[in-house]
Amino acid sequence: MADDLRAQFIRFAVHAGILRFGEFRTKAGRLSPYFFNAGLFSDGASLGRLARFYADTLLAAERAGRVRFDMLFGPAYKGITLASATAIALADAGRNVPFAFNRKEAKNHGEGGTLIGAPLAGRVVIVDDVISAGTSVGESVALIRAHGATPAAVLIALDREERSGNATEIGERSAAQEVVLRHGIPVLSIASLSDLLGYLGSDEGSTANASVHRERVAAYRDRYGA
Repeated sequence: MADDLRAQFIRFAVHAGILRFGEFRTKAGRLSPYFFNAGLFSDGASLGRLARFYADTLLAAERAGRVRFDMLFGPAYKGITLASATAIALADAGRNVPFAFNRKEAKNHGEGGTLIGAPLAGRVVIVDDVISAGTSVGESVALIRAHGATPAAVLIALDREERSGNATEIGERSAAQEVVLRHGIPVLSIASLSDLLGYLGSDEGSTANASVHRERVAAYRDRYGA
């Protein structure tokens, strides 16, 4: 079931044009042969389906005993939409949980502060699109703990399985591995770079340029993969 869910997500992201192939310069200065941008899920139907993938991944992890959770938290900015939509998908699946998110700058009027939504309490899952340097995760973990709650996991769409650093200086671990090591919480992903390679090597993923894309993605993983 989990493998099928991962394959479905990769297929969905590719067909929706959210996961693209070509040459893309990452924040780390690396030239990546693929690019995933969750911000392109910009209509109700695609966002709703994305949220179901998030919800199904989280519920499957809970059934497997990998995580226990009481609520969701979405770090600004992409995490706000993702956590909100995932909460709706969870409710549709029969699991109604509260959610909260933060703003970058504190308000000194209205409700004030940086936190919006339900009070942070219990075991909290951080919902985001990807993990780059892990800075956002660290800030979220600190915020959750400052409110007396417990970070339970990080839930992302795609794990790039890519070691930290830049184009020439390559770290020992991926950003996801650093989160596990530094904060002691699991990183759950709907799919990963390995799933993308599997898709490109499958009959369904075979297109006129699939072999070229797979070769470039595999070479990128050989160089930067964790």
